[in-house]
Amino acid sequence: MLLEGLHLPLTTPFYPDGRLNLRKIEHNVDRYSRTPVAGLAVLAENGDAAMLSDSETREALAAAMSVAGETKVMIAGVSRGSVVGTLDLAEFAASVRYDAVLVKRPAFLREEQMRETLTFFQAIADRSSLPVILYSVPSASLSVHAVAELATHSGIIGLADQDASATRVASILSATSKIRREATVTTVFSAVTGRMLAVKEQAGASTFVSAESLGGGVAVATAPPKPAIKTRTKAVGFQLICASSAGMLAGLRAGAVGAMPDFAAAAPQGCYEVYAAWKDDDQPLADEKQARIAPAIAKVESELGVPGIRFGCDLNGYFGGRPRLPLLPPTEEQRREIEAVMAGIRN
Repeated sequence: MLLEGLHLPLTTPFYPDGRLNLRKIEHNVDRYSRTPVAGLAVLAENGDAAMLSDSETREALAAAMSVAGETKVMIAGVSRGSVVGTLDLAEFAASVRYDAVLVKRPAFLREEQMRETLTFFQAIADRSSLPVILYSVPSASLSVHAVAELATHSGIIGLADQDASATRVASILSATSKIRREATVTTVFSAVTGRMLAVKEQAGASTFVSAESLGGGVAVATAPPKPAIKTRTKAVGFQLICASSAGMLAGLRAGAVGAMPDFAAAAPQGCYEVYAAWKDDDQPLADEKQARIAPAIAKVESELGVPGIRFGCDLNGYFGGRPRLPLLPPTEEQRREIEAVMAGIRN
Protein backbone atom coordinates (compact mmCIF):
# COMPACT_ATOMS: atom_id res chain seq x y z
CA MET A 1 0.00 0.00 0.00
CA LEU A 2 1.31 3.43 -0.95
CA LEU A 3 1.89 5.87 1.94
CA GLU A 4 2.75 8.97 -0.05
CA GLY A 5 1.00 12.25 0.73
CA LEU A 6 -0.24 14.07 3.80
CA HIS A 7 -2.02 11.99 6.43
CA LEU A 8 -4.07 13.75 9.11
CA PRO A 9 -3.77 12.45 12.70
CA LEU A 10 -7.21 13.15 14.16
CA THR A 11 -8.02 14.41 17.63
CA THR A 12 -10.76 12.58 19.56
CA PRO A 13 -13.75 14.76 20.53
CA PHE A 14 -15.37 14.50 23.96
CA TYR A 15 -18.49 15.98 25.54
CA PRO A 16 -17.85 18.51 28.34
CA ASP A 17 -18.46 15.73 30.89
CA GLY A 18 -15.73 13.58 29.31
CA ARG A 19 -17.90 11.15 27.34
CA LEU A 20 -16.82 10.19 23.84
CA ASN A 21 -18.55 12.36 21.23
CA LEU A 22 -19.13 10.09 18.24
CA ARG A 23 -21.17 12.63 16.28
CA LYS A 24 -18.31 15.12 16.31
CA ILE A 25 -15.90 12.39 15.17
CA GLU A 26 -18.17 11.89 12.19
CA HIS A 27 -18.38 15.65 11.60
CA ASN A 28 -14.60 16.00 11.58
CA VAL A 29 -13.94 12.99 9.35
CA ASP A 30 -16.56 14.12 6.86
CA ARG A 31 -14.94 17.56 6.62
CA TYR A 32 -11.38 16.20 6.52
CA SER A 33 -12.43 13.84 3.73
CA ARG A 34 -13.18 16.88 1.57
CA THR A 35 -9.60 18.16 1.83
CA PRO A 36 -6.83 17.12 -0.60
CA VAL A 37 -5.00 14.97 1.96
CA ALA A 38 -4.09 11.36 1.18
CA GLY A 39 -5.39 9.76 4.34
CA LEU A 40 -6.61 9.97 7.93
CA ALA A 41 -5.03 8.39 11.00
CA VAL A 42 -7.57 7.68 13.73
CA LEU A 43 -6.27 7.38 17.32
CA ALA A 44 -2.69 8.36 16.61
CA GLU A 45 -0.66 10.11 19.32
CA ASN A 46 -2.77 13.28 19.44
CA GLY A 47 -5.97 11.23 19.45
CA ASP A 48 -5.69 10.52 23.21
CA ALA A 49 -5.81 6.80 22.50
CA ALA A 50 -4.39 5.96 25.94
CA MET A 51 -7.41 7.64 27.55
CA LEU A 52 -9.94 5.43 25.76
CA SER A 53 -11.18 2.06 26.91
CA ASP A 54 -11.23 -0.81 24.43
CA SER A 55 -14.96 -0.35 23.86
CA GLU A 56 -14.53 3.39 23.29
CA THR A 57 -11.67 2.65 20.90
CA ARG A 58 -13.94 0.41 18.83
CA GLU A 59 -16.70 3.02 18.84
CA ALA A 60 -14.32 5.76 17.73
CA LEU A 61 -12.82 3.63 14.95
CA ALA A 62 -16.24 2.59 13.67
CA ALA A 63 -17.63 6.15 13.76
CA ALA A 64 -14.71 7.54 11.78
CA MET A 65 -14.89 4.78 9.20
CA SER A 66 -18.63 5.19 8.70
CA VAL A 67 -18.22 8.58 7.00
CA ALA A 68 -14.68 8.41 5.59
CA GLY A 69 -14.18 9.37 1.96
CA GLU A 70 -13.72 6.32 -0.24
CA THR A 71 -10.48 7.64 -1.74
CA LYS A 72 -8.78 8.34 1.60
CA VAL A 73 -6.32 5.86 3.09
CA MET A 74 -7.68 5.02 6.55
CA ILE A 75 -5.17 4.13 9.28
CA ALA A 76 -6.25 2.84 12.69
CA GLY A 77 -4.21 3.36 15.84
CA VAL A 78 -4.52 0.04 17.70
CA SER A 79 -1.58 0.03 20.11
CA ARG A 80 -2.00 -1.81 23.39
CA GLY A 81 0.50 -3.13 25.91
CA SER A 82 0.16 -6.75 24.80
CA VAL A 83 0.25 -8.61 21.52
CA VAL A 84 -3.18 -10.09 22.25
CA GLY A 85 -4.77 -6.72 23.00
CA THR A 86 -3.26 -5.07 19.94
CA LEU A 87 -4.30 -7.90 17.65
CA ASP A 88 -7.84 -7.80 19.01
CA LEU A 89 -8.15 -4.15 17.99
CA ALA A 90 -6.34 -4.76 14.70
CA GLU A 91 -8.89 -7.39 13.74
CA PHE A 92 -11.72 -5.05 14.69
CA ALA A 93 -10.17 -2.39 12.46
CA ALA A 94 -10.09 -4.94 9.64
CA SER A 95 -13.74 -5.82 10.25
CA VAL A 96 -14.79 -2.19 9.71
CA ARG A 97 -12.52 -2.01 6.64
CA TYR A 98 -9.55 0.10 7.63
CA ASP A 99 -6.59 -0.02 5.27
CA ALA A 100 -3.70 -0.32 7.75
CA VAL A 101 -2.93 -0.27 11.47
CA LEU A 102 -0.54 2.00 13.34
CA VAL A 103 1.37 0.32 16.18
CA LYS A 104 3.87 1.76 18.66
CA ARG A 105 6.18 0.08 21.16
CA PRO A 106 4.61 -0.52 24.60
CA ALA A 107 5.91 2.18 26.93
CA PHE A 108 6.97 -0.36 29.57
CA LEU A 109 9.44 -1.94 27.14
CA ARG A 110 12.76 -0.14 27.28
CA GLU A 111 14.40 0.72 23.97
CA GLU A 112 17.31 -1.60 24.77
CA GLN A 113 14.93 -4.58 25.17
CA MET A 114 15.48 -5.47 21.53
CA ARG A 115 14.29 -9.08 21.59
CA GLU A 116 11.02 -8.21 23.30
CA THR A 117 10.44 -5.23 21.00
CA LEU A 118 11.05 -7.25 17.86
CA THR A 119 8.85 -10.08 19.12
CA PHE A 120 6.01 -7.66 19.86
CA PHE A 121 5.89 -6.21 16.36
CA GLN A 122 6.67 -9.44 14.50
CA ALA A 123 3.93 -11.35 16.32
CA ILE A 124 1.42 -8.67 15.41
CA ALA A 125 2.54 -8.51 11.77
CA ASP A 126 2.41 -12.32 11.54
CA ARG A 127 -1.27 -12.42 12.47
CA SER A 128 -2.75 -9.08 11.46
CA SER A 129 -4.86 -9.16 8.32
CA LEU A 130 -4.01 -5.50 7.73
CA PRO A 131 -0.56 -4.11 6.90
CA VAL A 132 1.31 -2.67 9.87
CA ILE A 133 2.85 0.80 10.06
CA LEU A 134 5.39 1.20 12.85
CA TYR A 135 4.92 4.30 15.01
CA SER A 136 7.91 5.87 16.75
CA VAL A 137 7.16 8.64 19.27
CA PRO A 138 9.40 10.21 21.91
CA SER A 139 7.86 8.16 24.73
CA ALA A 140 8.19 4.92 22.76
CA SER A 141 10.90 5.40 20.16
CA LEU A 142 12.36 2.74 17.90
CA SER A 143 16.07 2.50 17.17
CA VAL A 144 17.33 2.46 13.61
CA HIS A 145 18.51 -1.11 14.17
CA ALA A 146 15.03 -2.20 15.31
CA VAL A 147 13.38 -0.51 12.33
CA ALA A 148 15.82 -2.14 9.92
CA GLU A 149 15.13 -5.58 11.38
CA LEU A 150 11.36 -5.13 11.36
CA ALA A 151 11.34 -3.72 7.81
CA THR A 152 12.21 -7.16 6.46
CA HIS A 153 8.79 -8.48 7.54
CA SER A 154 6.42 -8.49 4.58
CA GLY A 155 3.51 -7.35 6.76
CA ILE A 156 5.30 -4.20 7.93
CA ILE A 157 5.15 -1.57 5.20
CA GLY A 158 6.52 1.58 6.77
CA LEU A 159 7.27 3.82 9.72
CA ALA A 160 5.60 7.00 10.98
CA ASP A 161 8.36 8.77 12.89
CA GLN A 162 7.99 11.81 15.13
CA ASP A 163 11.78 12.14 15.33
CA ALA A 164 12.27 12.31 11.60
CA SER A 165 15.39 14.47 11.56
CA ALA A 166 17.35 14.49 8.32
CA THR A 167 20.12 12.41 9.89
CA ARG A 168 17.73 9.79 11.28
CA VAL A 169 15.74 9.57 8.03
CA ALA A 170 18.96 9.05 6.07
CA SER A 171 20.08 6.35 8.50
CA ILE A 172 16.77 4.48 8.30
CA LEU A 173 16.64 4.67 4.51
CA SER A 174 20.21 3.42 4.27
CA ALA A 175 19.48 0.53 6.65
CA THR A 176 16.35 -0.47 4.69
CA SER A 177 17.65 0.22 1.18
CA LYS A 178 17.43 -3.42 0.10
CA ILE A 179 13.69 -3.65 0.76
CA ARG A 180 11.80 -3.80 -2.54
CA ARG A 181 8.04 -4.15 -2.81
CA GLU A 182 5.21 -3.19 -5.13
CA ALA A 183 2.17 -1.07 -4.31
CA THR A 184 -1.06 -0.85 -6.28
CA VAL A 185 -1.72 2.72 -7.44
CA THR A 186 -3.97 4.63 -9.81
CA THR A 187 -2.78 5.82 -13.20
CA VAL A 188 -1.73 9.10 -11.54
CA PHE A 189 0.10 7.22 -8.77
CA SER A 190 -2.39 7.75 -5.94
CA ALA A 191 -2.88 5.01 -3.37
CA VAL A 192 -5.32 2.20 -4.06
CA THR A 193 -6.44 -0.14 -1.29
CA GLY A 194 -8.62 -3.22 -1.18
CA ARG A 195 -11.43 -1.20 0.38
CA MET A 196 -11.35 1.33 -2.47
CA LEU A 197 -11.58 -1.43 -5.06
CA ALA A 198 -14.43 -3.12 -3.17
CA VAL A 199 -16.42 0.12 -3.00
CA LYS A 200 -16.14 0.56 -6.76
CA GLU A 201 -17.19 -3.03 -7.41
CA GLN A 202 -20.27 -2.66 -5.21
CA ALA A 203 -21.22 0.65 -6.82
CA GLY A 204 -21.11 -0.87 -10.30
CA ALA A 205 -22.60 -4.26 -9.54
CA SER A 206 -25.95 -3.59 -11.21
CA THR A 207 -27.19 -1.15 -13.83
CA PHE A 208 -30.43 -2.77 -14.98
CA VAL A 209 -33.50 -4.13 -13.23
CA SER A 210 -35.46 -6.66 -15.27
CA ALA A 211 -39.20 -6.45 -15.83
CA GLU A 212 -39.64 -9.97 -14.44
CA SER A 213 -38.09 -9.01 -11.12
CA LEU A 214 -40.62 -6.21 -10.77
CA GLY A 215 -43.61 -8.39 -11.62
CA GLY A 216 -44.67 -6.04 -14.35
CA GLY A 217 -43.98 -5.30 -17.94
CA VAL A 218 -41.56 -2.40 -17.67
CA ALA A 219 -37.81 -2.62 -17.32
CA VAL A 220 -36.12 0.01 -15.19
CA ALA A 221 -32.67 1.41 -15.87
CA THR A 222 -30.69 2.55 -12.86
CA ALA A 223 -27.88 5.08 -12.66
CA PRO A 224 -24.75 4.02 -14.53
CA PRO A 225 -22.01 2.53 -12.39
CA LYS A 226 -18.95 4.42 -11.32
CA PRO A 227 -16.08 3.46 -13.59
CA ALA A 228 -13.70 0.89 -12.22
CA ILE A 229 -10.42 2.17 -10.87
CA LYS A 230 -7.66 1.75 -13.40
CA THR A 231 -4.59 0.54 -11.57
CA ARG A 232 -0.93 -0.09 -12.09
CA THR A 233 1.89 -1.04 -9.78
CA LYS A 234 4.67 1.10 -8.39
CA ALA A 235 7.95 -0.14 -6.96
CA VAL A 236 8.40 1.11 -3.41
CA GLY A 237 10.88 0.50 -0.64
CA PHE A 238 10.30 0.64 3.08
CA GLN A 239 8.15 3.77 3.33
CA LEU A 240 8.90 6.48 5.86
CA ILE A 241 6.32 9.05 7.00
CA CYS A 242 7.58 12.16 8.78
CA ALA A 243 5.30 12.66 11.80
CA SER A 244 7.02 15.84 12.94
CA SER A 245 5.24 19.15 12.33
CA ALA A 246 8.28 21.38 12.75
CA GLY A 247 10.52 18.98 10.84
CA MET A 248 8.06 18.02 8.11
CA LEU A 249 9.86 19.70 5.24
CA ALA A 250 13.30 18.56 6.40
CA GLY A 251 12.04 14.98 6.69
CA LEU A 252 10.53 15.05 3.20
CA ARG A 253 13.74 16.42 1.73
CA ALA A 254 15.73 13.70 3.48
CA GLY A 255 13.66 10.97 1.82
CA ALA A 256 10.33 10.56 3.63
CA VAL A 257 7.51 9.80 1.18
CA GLY A 258 4.74 11.30 3.28
CA ALA A 259 3.94 13.37 6.35
CA MET A 260 1.67 12.97 9.37
CA PRO A 261 2.19 16.13 11.46
CA ASP A 262 0.01 16.53 14.56
CA PHE A 263 -0.58 20.19 13.66
CA ALA A 264 -2.37 19.11 10.48
CA ALA A 265 -5.46 18.29 12.55
CA ALA A 266 -5.85 22.03 13.19
CA ALA A 267 -4.56 23.29 9.83
CA PRO A 268 -4.85 20.62 7.13
CA GLN A 269 -4.65 23.11 4.27
CA GLY A 270 -1.62 24.91 5.69
CA CYS A 271 0.27 21.63 6.12
CA TYR A 272 -0.85 20.32 2.75
CA GLU A 273 0.55 23.40 1.04
CA VAL A 274 4.00 22.56 2.43
CA TYR A 275 3.76 19.02 1.10
CA ALA A 276 2.36 20.12 -2.28
CA ALA A 277 5.11 22.69 -2.83
CA TRP A 278 7.76 20.09 -1.95
CA LYS A 279 6.13 17.52 -4.23
CA ASP A 280 6.09 20.04 -7.10
CA ASP A 281 9.78 20.69 -6.44
CA ASP A 282 9.11 24.37 -5.75
CA GLN A 283 11.56 24.49 -2.87
CA PRO A 284 11.46 28.28 -2.25
CA LEU A 285 7.67 28.06 -1.96
CA ALA A 286 7.95 25.02 0.33
CA ASP A 287 10.30 26.99 2.59
CA GLU A 288 7.86 29.89 2.60
CA LYS A 289 4.91 27.66 3.46
CA GLN A 290 6.81 25.90 6.27
CA ALA A 291 7.94 29.24 7.70
CA ARG A 292 4.35 30.50 7.57
CA ILE A 293 3.08 27.80 9.90
CA ALA A 294 6.20 27.55 12.08
CA PRO A 295 5.12 30.12 14.74
CA ALA A 296 1.74 28.40 15.11
CA ILE A 297 3.38 25.00 15.46
CA ALA A 298 5.67 26.34 18.18
CA LYS A 299 2.80 27.84 20.18
CA VAL A 300 -0.09 25.48 19.49
CA GLU A 301 1.63 22.09 19.39
CA SER A 302 5.09 22.36 20.95
CA GLU A 303 4.08 24.56 23.89
CA LEU A 304 0.47 23.56 24.57
CA GLY A 305 0.24 20.06 23.10
CA VAL A 306 -3.07 18.33 22.39
CA PRO A 307 -5.22 20.95 24.21
CA GLY A 308 -3.68 23.62 21.95
CA ILE A 309 -4.30 21.56 18.82
CA ARG A 310 -7.90 21.06 19.89
CA PHE A 311 -8.50 24.80 20.17
CA GLY A 312 -6.80 25.27 16.81
CA CYS A 313 -9.32 22.78 15.38
CA ASP A 314 -12.17 24.85 16.83
CA LEU A 315 -10.83 27.95 15.12
CA ASN A 316 -10.80 26.25 11.73
CA GLY A 317 -14.24 24.67 11.82
CA TYR A 318 -13.25 21.23 13.09
CA PHE A 319 -14.48 20.17 16.50
CA GLY A 320 -11.67 20.07 19.03
CA GLY A 321 -13.47 20.82 22.26
CA ARG A 322 -12.27 20.25 25.78
CA PRO A 323 -9.70 17.53 26.44
CA ARG A 324 -10.50 14.64 28.74
CA LEU A 325 -9.24 15.07 32.30
CA PRO A 326 -6.57 15.28 33.61
CA LEU A 327 -5.65 17.43 30.57
CA LEU A 328 -6.96 20.99 30.80
CA PRO A 329 -8.06 23.38 28.07
CA PRO A 330 -6.01 26.48 27.24
CA THR A 331 -6.46 29.48 29.48
CA GLU A 332 -8.09 32.63 28.16
CA GLU A 333 -4.68 34.19 27.60
CA GLN A 334 -3.43 31.10 25.78
CA ARG A 335 -6.54 31.08 23.60
CA ARG A 336 -5.84 34.67 22.54
CA GLU A 337 -2.25 33.71 21.71
CA ILE A 338 -3.43 30.77 19.59
CA GLU A 339 -5.91 32.98 17.77
CA ALA A 340 -3.12 35.45 17.01
CA VAL A 341 -0.64 32.93 15.57
CA MET A 342 -3.32 31.12 13.55
CA ALA A 343 -4.94 34.25 12.14
CA GLY A 344 -3.19 33.82 8.80
CA ILE A 345 -3.67 30.07 8.39
CA ARG A 346 -7.42 29.67 8.73
CA ASN A 347 -8.89 27.06 6.39
